[in-house]
Amino acid sequence: MNSDLTYTIKVDKTPKEVFNAINNVRGWWSEEIDGDTEKLNSEFKYHFEDVHRCTMKIIESVPYEKIVWLVLENYFSFTKDKSEWTGNKIIFLLTPKGNKTELQFTQIGLVPEYECFDICQNAWGNYINNSLRSLIENGQGQPNGTGKPQTENEKNLTSKK
Repeated sequence: MNSDLTYTIKVDKTPKEVFNAINNVRGWWSEEIDGDTEKLNSEFKYHFEDVHRCTMKIIESVPYEKIVWLVLENYFSFTKDKSEWTGNKIIFLLTPKGNKTELQFTQIGLVPEYECFDICQNAWGNYINNSLRSLIENGQGQPNGTGKPQTENEKNLTSKK
């Protein structure tokens, strides 16, 4: 049985539209991203307050089919093992389904044994099922950002401090 975290959504958009939305990481995950989020072998950094920081490398990018990020570095303020995600792969797999596109998100290595699993599962669930879906379907996600009211993800993370 696969215990890696996986979410699957179907949207009324083409694989190209879904692919482009995923690459717009600032549009659905966080406005506080430093670096290129679209080009193969690029690295980008994510941070949320003093709670979570990570560096991702785009290790695979097949236009309109697949994107894979490798977690090069990770830090959580709320876990004993501050680097729980380090070495994980985050995979976005796109499959045409009639006039829809199925997006499967999987974080290889994010397993129930991780101390961060519950909060990360909830956060990714919101980012994929709500923010990314909204960006794909309506052109507007709900990323973490500066100067805006906290999202549910931000509230959950800050309550763990």
